[in-house]
Amino acid sequence: MFGPSRSELWFRLLASIAGLAFMVIAVSIRGVSGMAWVEVVGLSSIFFGGTAVWAGWKLWTQKGPRG
Repeated sequence: MFGPSRSELWFRLLASIAGLAFMVIAVSIRGVSGMAWVEVVGLSSIFFGGTAVWAGWKLWTQKGPRG
């Protein structure tokens, strides 16, 4: 009964996928040129990837409009 709605989960999933895509584009254009970039790429991968996995899992297991 508690937690985000399905529409919010879809938004989080799509925003996370977009964030990962923008990160891949930025790295492919600029490259990783130092430890700061490694940290930025690592943390953003964990954040966006984790959010995408979590939202996808909740959408997969949730039944009905609120679960």
